[in-house]
Amino acid sequence: MLNYKQLHHFWSVARAGGIVRASERSGLAPQTLSGQIATLEADLGVTLFQRQGRRLVLTETGRMALDYAEEIFRLGSELEEAVRTRAAGRMAPFRVGVADVVPKAIAYLLLAPSMQLAEPMRIICREGKLERLLGELAIHKLDVVLADSPLPSNMDVRGYSHTLGESTIGFYASGPLADSLRGDFPACLDGAPLLLPGLEAAVRGPLLRWMEAGKLRPRVVGEFDDSALMRAFAEAGAGIFPTAQLIGDELVAQGVMRRLGEAQGVSETYYAISVERRLTHPAVRAISEAAPIYAGQSSKARNPGP
Repeated sequence: MLNYKQLHHFWSVARAGGIVRASERSGLAPQTLSGQIATLEADLGVTLFQRQGRRLVLTETGRMALDYAEEIFRLGSELEEAVRTRAAGRMAPFRVGVADVVPKAIAYLLLAPSMQLAEPMRIICREGKLERLLGELAIHKLDVVLADSPLPSNMDVRGYSHTLGESTIGFYASGPLADSLRGDFPACLDGAPLLLPGLEAAVRGPLLRWMEAGKLRPRVVGEFDDSALMRAFAEAGAGIFPTAQLIGDELVAQGVMRRLGEAQGVSETYYAISVERRLTHPAVRAISEAAPIYAGQSSKARNPGP
């Protein structure tokens, strides 16, 4: 049977970067921590740390053990918070970070299943740059982050990317702008005013490559980090609006925009980034299980020809 007290001492030392620092933070003697870790290693039959000069460095097994320990103690904190919240008669919070490049309508569709749980939760949404949101996720200020790209490999954040689904990308324009375009799609894009997602949007590169392959030279009249702002400019007729067809076709149904056509082979994928390898948070699990219905099947059902 795993001794969780010893595991906690191992976790503390690994996070602190050494026994002396962990001792200063916990108030326990270095000898106590060292002895507890040695006992844990003996019980498990493995080596968790190896010494490099004066430093303790995690072994490969130690890194794996730390992953599990992080999840175990995070779940313990969640359990404590959930029990106290229920005892106080309050709804448990579900803290979500939404990268500003993710369209608001997509974020709502992906999060909607979390509002239908048997045990209702209070959704707390935070919007911002992906890097900042991942920093908050790392220190457990957020339960999950919705993004249009997986966790960047160059970020020093321990997390896991769970694919939620994808939507193809279409081009849309206001009625007056659509009437002013010449030729059929995609030739009508050549020389036409175009709105582009900002540099951080994962779909920007594929869109530019798709236009370059088709020898299309639209006039880029605006670039936007915020998808809602780009949509507002598009509805005002400022330029052609490339967006997920899940959103664009809703705008067409509302009579706000006209659909010009689809960027063949270009799609936007949505991810839930969490600190959990295996999803256990009920709200995160709910959006993961329901997401393909929204992001995959819906986009096919609503995808008429150009």
